Amino acid sequence: MNIHAAPDERQDVNAAAGFSRRALLGTAGAGLAVGAGSGVLAGKALADPHGSAARSAPGGQALGRAAVPFHGERQAGIVEPQQARVHLASFDLAQGAGRDGLRRLLKGWSETTALLARGEQAGARENQIALGAGPCALTVTFGFGASLFDRTGLTAQRPPALAPLPDFPEDAIDRSRSDGDLWVQIGADDALVAFHALRVLQQQAVGLATLRWQMSGFSRTPGATERPMTARNLMGQVDGTNNPKPADPDFTAKVFAGGPGWLTGGSYVVFRRIRMLLDNWENVPTDRQERVIGRRKADGAPLSGGTEFTPVDLAKQNDDGMLAIPVDAHIRVAAPASNSGAAMLRRGFSYQDGVLPDGSLDAGLLFLAFQADPARGFIPVQRRLSRGDSLSRFLRHEASGLYAVPPGAPEGGYVGQPLLES
Repeated sequence: MNIHAAPDERQDVNAAAGFSRRALLGTAGAGLAVGAGSGVLAGKALADPHGSAARSAPGGQALGRAAVPFHGERQAGIVEPQQARVHLASFDLAQGAGRDGLRRLLKGWSETTALLARGEQAGARENQIALGAGPCALTVTFGFGASLFDRTGLTAQRPPALAPLPDFPEDAIDRSRSDGDLWVQIGADDALVAFHALRVLQQQAVGLATLRWQMSGFSRTPGATERPMTARNLMGQVDGTNNPKPADPDFTAKVFAGGPGWLTGGSYVVFRRIRMLLDNWENVPTDRQERVIGRRKADGAPLSGGTEFTPVDLAKQNDDGMLAIPVDAHIRVAAPASNSGAAMLRRGFSYQDGVLPDGSLDAGLLFLAFQADPARGFIPVQRRLSRGDSLSRFLRHEASGLYAVPPGAPEGGYVGQPLLES
């Protein structure tokens, strides 16, 4: 797990990936269409690399009107800027639903999500929870767990990369809050809009699938800072500096899968619920926290010098001859250079769910990482982190999942159609 490589809070990662229909940002007077494949964003709002200005006009008008089309080459919710709210959920297909039931469910979910993404009502399932609100940058992303293929007679179509994640040292995984046949990520900049989408999808699933687990998280609200800034996590650390950049020549190869056929252009997502031991962390002096991470807490700059986005110099030594970035610092152990180039596109959200029976906070990170192949991304990085990351003693991995994320659906189609109608 690399909590310091989540995406910049409003980083535009569409630019180098060739996405043609993934951002329609409203303004107080008129909608601005963003050419997501061009990498050139029009106007001041679109020049913001974090995307926050484009969704924060006075009075909140742009914030509510921001819309991300559901249909397109790739599913929404992967390369788009993070929203303020997220719901993650996992469903198990109902007994006897089979392939036909899954097809009906995904058709219904796709049709409804397309309506909600435009800010329209949810048809027959409309419950008026978010009545009057705009789309608020709503995205819904669907993924398939390994178990889904056995339940639908599609075992031969299950990709080898969807093999179960290995057990890592000191994992404390609760399987009742892990895995599942179907995975859903719902993001929006308004809490009611996000909850509305969750409820509608749950209602549509009745008789076809049952909820296995559900979790909620949050990120910084667009426009919350005077200028665009990388967000901080619950440890107070600037979190999002070292994500793969769209200008990287291998960006697409790192994030999007090349096959099998039905998954071409899709991705894999690893989910981990990671509780932060904040009572322990907050008792550590700031200078020690910085050495655990490898960055200054105030501005996110690496201890090797420079500013937040200065490349980390892992060989830099202090005047006393000691490495500026300690050997067990998080950013050293997690760095692609330390993991044969392994990288992922992180899109994590913070969570806070009250207190545990011992009085400690149940809070931390809903870690999400999209990648072309978990065997070349998450797995080798997590193995190295579990062996030598000084941050690990302040974290507990408590839930986990791996899902294949199909490519997007065209107009009139639905997510997963190439698999189910092949």
